[in-house]
Amino acid sequence: MKTSDYPLSAVPASRRKGLLSTTMVLLGFTFFTATMWAGGSLGTAFTFGELLWVITIGNLLLGGYAAALAYIACRSGLNSVLMGRFCFGELGSKLSDLLLGFTQIGWYAWGTATIAVILVQTTNLPGWMEIPLMVVFGMAFCITAMIGYRGLDWLSRFAVPAMLLFILISLYTGMHDIGGLSGLLGQTPTGSMSFAAAVTVIIGTFVSGGTQATNWSRFARSPKIAVIATLAAFCVGNGLMVLTGALGALIYQQADIVDVMLAQGFVVLAVLMLFLNIWTTQDNTIYNFAVAGCNLLRTPRRRLVTVVGAAIGTLLAVGGMYDLLIPYLVLLGTFIPPIGGVIMADFWLRHKGRYPSLESADLPAFHWVGLLAYALGSLAAYLSPLLPPLVGVLVAVLSYALLLRFGTATLPAKA
Repeated sequence: MKTSDYPLSAVPASRRKGLLSTTMVLLGFTFFTATMWAGGSLGTAFTFGELLWVITIGNLLLGGYAAALAYIACRSGLNSVLMGRFCFGELGSKLSDLLLGFTQIGWYAWGTATIAVILVQTTNLPGWMEIPLMVVFGMAFCITAMIGYRGLDWLSRFAVPAMLLFILISLYTGMHDIGGLSGLLGQTPTGSMSFAAAVTVIIGTFVSGGTQATNWSRFARSPKIAVIATLAAFCVGNGLMVLTGALGALIYQQADIVDVMLAQGFVVLAVLMLFLNIWTTQDNTIYNFAVAGCNLLRTPRRRLVTVVGAAIGTLLAVGGMYDLLIPYLVLLGTFIPPIGGVIMADFWLRHKGRYPSLESADLPAFHWVGLLAYALGSLAAYLSPLLPPLVGVLVAVLSYALLLRFGTATLPAKA
């Protein structure tokens, strides 16, 4: 079936995509409102020159992590949850399915509630309209995800250029309002944040998404295309979102681009930006959930899982649980990067850069080396005061290498 998107198998060569398609889909994913809010916390803490260094370093680290996974995804045709079967085992991989799927359904609830609340506030609709709008948007946003990669591609080809244009118009207006580059350079920080903490904020904004961006980079026609598209999305795209939020907070005391555009008088553009920004992230988010859900349940019925996930996310939004979920999801983000670390270590150290066929592989129920390496990486990330996501990845990789070299004799080979 053309719209199945291979939830339980590798993407064949005949279905691979070019650079433009892959880049647009990934950019649509990284154009995310919450990233701007994170950027807003940096805008008042650094001078403009320091801010550029923070954004550059943070997004290079984030992009490098996502690109490393993208390379493996393209080489194998598999996404992160399918690669999890090799590094965690047939049953052990369900741990990563649950972690990755839960974070995505939580963000889907947040996005569904956000667009309804902001739209009511922006257009002066009566407050009782919030819940009906949540239901409408919650189910409507999953339509492109139900179509699959093709639907995400169609939307992104229109939405990404439009959003870039809106952002450039807003940034130009902001630079004019503050008095140009000289006025921007003359701003003095009113807050405080360490350099390491700022880089952690930038990495933390989308490291969970970077772990699951393999859902689309595996469709790339070559590893080079996968890496370039991923770097464009996570270095340039995510970096632009952080910068936009930082400048908005600095100039207008508003981090979100929609609020900034409203302050600038661009009401129509602000509403369009709201729709496109939320929609391009929501459909990618629920697509991620569906892929993780298919692997968890071992079912190829991706479209059905997509609808069920959208319904769950909508119920969470209507019930007001999205307010309670965000702190937990941010904490959970600490435990997701080590999954990517274990995947990379397993692919290069145990499989020497080439997986066997997933259909014919004799996989154990639990691969204890991978599970223990993940646990150690997660513990290190949770306890680390500096750059928890990066520490989690590095410790997971090192732990896997050591356990593979010295621990296999004391661990069960199969379970």
